[in-house]
Amino acid sequence: QVQLVESGGGLVQAGGSLGLSCAASGSIFSINAMGWYRQAPGKQRELVARIGSGGSTNYADSVKGRFTISRDNAKITVYLQMNSLKPEDTAAYYCNAQLDNGLGLGNYWGQGTQVTVSS
Repeated sequence: QVQLVESGGGLVQAGGSLGLSCAASGSIFSINAMGWYRQAPGKQRELVARIGSGGSTNYADSVKGRFTISRDNAKITVYLQMNSLKPEDTAAYYCNAQLDNGLGLGNYWGQGTQVTVSS
């Protein structure tokens, strides 16, 4: 069984910073891409940032220059450093991993962590 456990959400004022982390555990044979998505109330879940197994990254235009995604393959953990936060960044943030649990590739999600940015 694979689990993704997120931590680091919270309340911050506009212009502030927060860091999120997501650790994967369980039966993991290999991991491909890892990423962060977010979903605000009444909106669809959207990609925030994604990092490949080799370290290549891509970001949503709305967060470029403010957010940084990184990963530690030894710890099977992905991070999201969020700077210059804006009220429109308020959402539930979900960790995602594409990994092989030994039975084949699958798409896994964390439980979500709330980020609230006050104006």
